[in-house]
Amino acid sequence: MLNKVLSSCLCLIYLIQPIHSFYIPGVAPLDFEKGGNVDVKAVKMTSSKTQLPYDYYELPIHCKPSDGIQYKSENLGEVLRGDRIVNTNFRVEMDVNVPCRILCKDIVLSTEQSATVSKHIQQKYYVHLLVDNLPSATKLQNVETQETLYEHGYRLGIRSKDSNDVFLNNHLILRLHYHKESENGYRVVGFEVEPKSISYSRIKSEDELSCTIESGLDTMKINAGEETKVTTTYEVEWIPSDTRWASRWDTYLAMSDVQIHWFSIINSVIVIFFLAGIVAMIIVKTLRRDIARYNQEDLDEGIEETGWKLVHGDVFRPPMAKDFLSALIGSGIQLLLMLFIVIVFAALGMLSPSSRGALITAACFLYVFMGLIAGYFSGRIYKTMKGTSWKRTAILTATLYPSVVCGVGLFLNFFIWGKRSSGAVPFTTMLAILSMWLGISFPLVYIGFYFAYRQLPYEHPVRTNQIPKQIPEQQWYMHPVISTLIAGVLPFGAMFIELFFIFTAIWENQYYYLFGFLFLVFIIIIIACSQISIVMTYFQLCGEDYHWWWRSFIASGGCAFYIFAYSVFYFYSKLDITEFVPILLYFGYTLVICFTFWILTGTIGFIASYTFVVQIYSAVKID
Repeated sequence: MLNKVLSSCLCLIYLIQPIHSFYIPGVAPLDFEKGGNVDVKAVKMTSSKTQLPYDYYELPIHCKPSDGIQYKSENLGEVLRGDRIVNTNFRVEMDVNVPCRILCKDIVLSTEQSATVSKHIQQKYYVHLLVDNLPSATKLQNVETQETLYEHGYRLGIRSKDSNDVFLNNHLILRLHYHKESENGYRVVGFEVEPKSISYSRIKSEDELSCTIESGLDTMKINAGEETKVTTTYEVEWIPSDTRWASRWDTYLAMSDVQIHWFSIINSVIVIFFLAGIVAMIIVKTLRRDIARYNQEDLDEGIEETGWKLVHGDVFRPPMAKDFLSALIGSGIQLLLMLFIVIVFAALGMLSPSSRGALITAACFLYVFMGLIAGYFSGRIYKTMKGTSWKRTAILTATLYPSVVCGVGLFLNFFIWGKRSSGAVPFTTMLAILSMWLGISFPLVYIGFYFAYRQLPYEHPVRTNQIPKQIPEQQWYMHPVISTLIAGVLPFGAMFIELFFIFTAIWENQYYYLFGFLFLVFIIIIIACSQISIVMTYFQLCGEDYHWWWRSFIASGGCAFYIFAYSVFYFYSKLDITEFVPILLYFGYTLVICFTFWILTGTIGFIASYTFVVQIYSAVKID
């Protein structure tokens, strides 16, 4: 049986391929005529060192267009990402090369402005441009392997390691690749930027737009304590390409080492399924022996009952704080359904990075509308636990998780506002999110809870005694803290490799696109949490401890502790964050991620344990 499971798992891994660019029906490519205007827009400036995105026009070196700034209407996901898509001064025509053109002429930076630009360069800020919804990338080459790499956007400037001097990249070479579909039909399929630093004295303007660059090695140095005169320029190169429009994102989505990813995922899958198979066989074999012994009709009545059957009169005794447990389980089901649907659609290519902000937008709306199902299951569990304050518990289910996330987000948002970052959520967006929560999610949770509470509770196979049984002293490894740490290892082992790629996408401004792998890991996490929760519950009941309700939830969510520990390791080993606000943002958002994962995995473990307990007590004869 185990061999069949492993064989099926390997076949599934083989079939799952990295998701390439995929476009949903209705999204048509944009065709350009030769000489037609091609808009170059700016998205934002980002830095993995500060985690604070900024508007393109935050720096004075980016001069504003003469016809005014026009911001693109953005969806919820783009706003929450800090994107501020805006028009620029670049003038680009399809398949028309431009040797040198002035972007911003004779900009005089004051002492304060020079210091601001210098600070942004030292903080390793990247500028992100956009052409036909295709982001800019800088082409690099690995010196050792000669492999071609791409990094998102282009560097604002460079800092000399020897002298600590700061140089501005004030000249851009825009290399645009096009695919010719017809005689007069051109499509943009690639957008590369090569930044250069050229001193002000080497740039000679012929008129208001045209320019020439003298040969030399002098660069555009920015002195933080002095006024600086800057002229920014660009040139345009059009290159024909065989790449089709539907495959133009492949370059951006091939930035990770897929081979390492493949081997890591395969290793995790084999180990997890191997351990899960062994655990399942041990549990099934032990349970069969227990049930056969308990059901033996000619069992000597003088022999005292031991093990998990002895607590049959207390195993379904309602736990303490049943309202909080019901609210957490409802929130976990809401998150579980939302994540499952989002990952499935993303794996099918519907939420690829080419659809800017679509992933976050879809997740928000799905979470809101899953409130009906969350309220229903929370109500049924609460009724089964013999709860009476159903209105209070319904409100708690609708507000517990969102209030924590929104509270932390609002607290961090004040610090982002103080830094004038574009990552700060605007007030109107906050009102929109609040309206979605209180206007849609809250009523749906309440309605679902109301109808569930009016139904009969889940049926239990045994009655609960009036007087609770005394719990004997437990083994040291069944201590709540120790058992939680033990239970969290297996789920974390299933996902820590994928966690590295997810953290890289979040904190280092990379694209995450391996949703096929993520779906497989998601299923493995569900299996691992279910298996480990059942095992811990079985050992707990064998020790005649019937307080398994909360324990199954907390123990299964133990991997959240390991996720936080890994985030600390990732912070010190991979990131170069030194300022207070970026550190606060990192650990604030990480705590939200860990809290979310604790609720998610805890709910999975509770459902598995509850089903397991009902099944084993249904299989024995209780006198």
